[in-house]
Amino acid sequence: MGVVSIIGCGFVADLYMRSLRAMEGLTVARVFDRDAERLARFCDYWNVPRAAGLDELLNAHPPDGIVLNLTNPASHFDVNMACLKAGCHVYSEKPLALDLDDAKTLCREAKAARLMLASAPCSVLGEAAQTMGYALRTGIAGTPRLIYAELDDGFVPQAAYRQWLSETGAPWPFEDEFRTGCTLEHAGYYLGWLISWFGSVRSVTAASAQTIPHKEGTGPFAPDFATATLFFENGPVTRLTCSIVAPHDHRIRIVGDKGVLSCNAAWDNGAKVRFAKRLTIRRRLLESPLPKRIRLPQPTHPKVARWGAAAMNFMLGPAEMLEALRDGRPSRLSSEFALHMTEVTLAIQNAGDMTGAQRMTTRCDPMEPMSWAM
Repeated sequence: MGVVSIIGCGFVADLYMRSLRAMEGLTVARVFDRDAERLARFCDYWNVPRAAGLDELLNAHPPDGIVLNLTNPASHFDVNMACLKAGCHVYSEKPLALDLDDAKTLCREAKAARLMLASAPCSVLGEAAQTMGYALRTGIAGTPRLIYAELDDGFVPQAAYRQWLSETGAPWPFEDEFRTGCTLEHAGYYLGWLISWFGSVRSVTAASAQTIPHKEGTGPFAPDFATATLFFENGPVTRLTCSIVAPHDHRIRIVGDKGVLSCNAAWDNGAKVRFAKRLTIRRRLLESPLPKRIRLPQPTHPKVARWGAAAMNFMLGPAEMLEALRDGRPSRLSSEFALHMTEVTLAIQNAGDMTGAQRMTTRCDPMEPMSWAM
């Protein structure tokens, strides 16, 4: 299928390698990490070739391949730009950049160089998201009127996160996570789904706050709670929450004229999508207590077994880009898609206690569904 190069061998890199091994025809050209010990451990474990430096990796990278930027968020802009300057197509871990102007600069650079630039998360290409998109397109729940999307991860500052190690022993980067913030890290899991179905968000009304000011590590720390109301150009009003404080809840519920579509696990590509028909029984209005599972009529994509909190194929995004390169078509994960998702996410995270709507300045089209979800 294609070749990837990997920059960064931290916690998430092992999840990418587990996913890569589930895909046919994907190979690794070279891997680089500025931590030589971490690089050696990763490459020995996965039996992949290492590069002595970033320049060596970029110079040896094939022109029809994809560079995976799996570095920490503070390095995303610089590494993404270095890859683009070297003429490489790039798939970046989220967020694309920590600043909107930087994200726009990256997109301009990619467009001028005619290079693909995309960012995680790629769960939008997974079976659960595509099944829910299919249910929306076929009108199973009728016209969607309201959406609730929750990305609350429990009281993480009290979790045993120092014991969270990747397959090759990389620690969960708690300081990066607390400094970057749960919104920038996680809002994209459902924002990607929503933007792929309905296109551009017209405006955002949001508030964010740091409810636990004294976390472990060196600050300043980002907000650990955010709530937003999203107004789409062509879609239903949506409430989105992100936190590392509220009890774990990863549900998305789409309220339509005929009933409610739901999915309970944002981080599981194979999560069940259900439809609860609305009923009136003895003057009481309710949704069916026995919801129907919605299934796609054909096989979808390779699944990856659960590891830690996720059961996701992290290589669906890079594979989509490689297929687009091979077929000579635009990638579903376009730079416009990544930029708009970045702008919306930053609007939510940076809202503070302000009131009123922030109008979005970027636009993107709804995403073409995967061929097996048509």
